[in-house]
Amino acid sequence: MTGTVRTNTRDIARSAIRAELSQVAFDLFRREGFDRVTVNEVAAAAGVSRSTFLRYFASKEEAVLGAFDAQGDRVAGALRARPAGEDDWTALRRSLDGIVDHYRRDPAGTLALVNLVRQTPALCARRLEKESGWRPLLAAALAERHGAADDSGRLRATVLAAAAVDCLNIALDAWTDSEGGLDLDVLVDRAFDVLAPR
Repeated sequence: MTGTVRTNTRDIARSAIRAELSQVAFDLFRREGFDRVTVNEVAAAAGVSRSTFLRYFASKEEAVLGAFDAQGDRVAGALRARPAGEDDWTALRRSLDGIVDHYRRDPAGTLALVNLVRQTPALCARRLEKESGWRPLLAAALAERHGAADDSGRLRATVLAAAAVDCLNIALDAWTDSEGGLDLDVLVDRAFDVLAPR
């Protein structure tokens, strides 16, 4: 039991340090511009060495977008938890509620993050790469719902997963363009409705 507590405490401390470094980096990037800030400058602003910063983040991009990695796993987990009788498209939509809730809890911070990403080609490219990594996770979760082992089942699951991620991004773009004035839940619902089975 002591080992478990120690590990959990270590994980909590590591997460807190990552969050602090990420916030310092984000504030600096917003103020100075992502491309104008070096890893050394982020480390100095955070009061740590370059090697310490790089122990937590492999790059500047990761300091901004590191949270995207866990989001894919959370959405896939939420998808697996949806009722078995629910249609796949509805289950995919509802599995994104956690992301929408996160944006709703801190709209100003989220808008600032989305705008930084949109204005920085390196961050845009990395975000798209991370989100494309969600597809196989969501496709696997969908396939598990049906026990789909054949090629056509996997293809269908992958197409649905990709479409769901694109619907989320299109809704986020509309929400960002409105500077948070539109309801993100409604926008995601509308995007999903376009492709909903009739």
